[in-house]
Amino acid sequence: MKTILGLDRLDEVKALFEGKRIGLITNYSGVDSGWKMNVDLFMEKGLRLAKIFTPEHGMFGEGAGKPVGDDVYPGYGIPIISLFGDHVRPGDSDLDGIDIMVYDIQDVGLRYYTYIYTMTYCMEAAAKLDIPFVVLDRPNPLGNRIVSGGTILPEFHSFIGDYELPVRYGLTCGEVGNYFLQYKGMKMDYRVIAMQNYTRDMYFCDTGLLWNIPSPALVDFDSTICYSGGCFAGATSVSDGRGSSKPFQMYGAPYINMDRLYREMKGAVKEDKVIFRQRAFMPVERKYIGEVCFGLEFAPLDKTFDFIPVILQMMRQVARLYPEKFTLVDGGEGGKHLHYVTGSRRVDDYLYGRISLEELLEEWHEQSARFERETECLRIYA
Repeated sequence: MKTILGLDRLDEVKALFEGKRIGLITNYSGVDSGWKMNVDLFMEKGLRLAKIFTPEHGMFGEGAGKPVGDDVYPGYGIPIISLFGDHVRPGDSDLDGIDIMVYDIQDVGLRYYTYIYTMTYCMEAAAKLDIPFVVLDRPNPLGNRIVSGGTILPEFHSFIGDYELPVRYGLTCGEVGNYFLQYKGMKMDYRVIAMQNYTRDMYFCDTGLLWNIPSPALVDFDSTICYSGGCFAGATSVSDGRGSSKPFQMYGAPYINMDRLYREMKGAVKEDKVIFRQRAFMPVERKYIGEVCFGLEFAPLDKTFDFIPVILQMMRQVARLYPEKFTLVDGGEGGKHLHYVTGSRRVDDYLYGRISLEELLEEWHEQSARFERETECLRIYA
């Protein structure tokens, strides 16, 4: 049976919103299972959308990291307030005239994806003003069983990682909201319109739903699987394939000998859930624009594949083979971007040969297992 989204149940919960001025946090992914836009659905049902709030990429899909300004929703004249750039937290004036806040965005289930922080920042702002908050829940494309990657240290908390989440946290947005309230010790009128025909064992390919692009670089389910950990490479002098035909499935740099890298990886990686090959590509945006990058292309063979160990092994090989070329991108406050993405400086020790992959993954397993135990009582789906 096809999964029924929270938005698909709008008729059932319409009474929640009738007579209220709604603040809708959404973007282009806010469609029902028939791909009808939530804005149209709310308006057709006579519900009053007072303001729309949008995360990174805006309402209509700007590139990663690009500034997005305020706008007006075409056809309806609804004000759109951008919550990305210099203005990521809504202020009291932004919520003026709002009676209830509604969140409806497709997530990817990874800590460094910014949409969940837009949600939690809006939750904080709503709680301050005693405004109820409703999440129209959606699937975690990567499923809710695999919880992996280390939990982020407080010193690296930022808009791309917070709340001591592991990299792959195995929760839906509605469940992340439950965790956030517990983590912050917050009280508010919070409600999740749960999905139906959905369990924590399901991946997006099991839902019967059409792929709903979460952001411009996550073009399909395979790219989202490889985004799990793939973002690590983008924090180094290696291209993560953004600006190519297969973002997060192709990795490389002009200085890499792809044949040599392929041979090293063939000796290190078991190909039971992933296959890879030599691949050259030329990005049209982000890193190495217009330059040929030599590296590898990956294709997942199993929906349960966890890409994190594989991308770490590839990065280690590049660091070992090209010590003068492989560098870490600078991040905030004198640190490295990799530390904010991975949650600690511990990956450095692996990349530069001070600890083994097994040691790193064991540390991370202990952290993610503890998180999984702590969140068991917050789960909505069995």
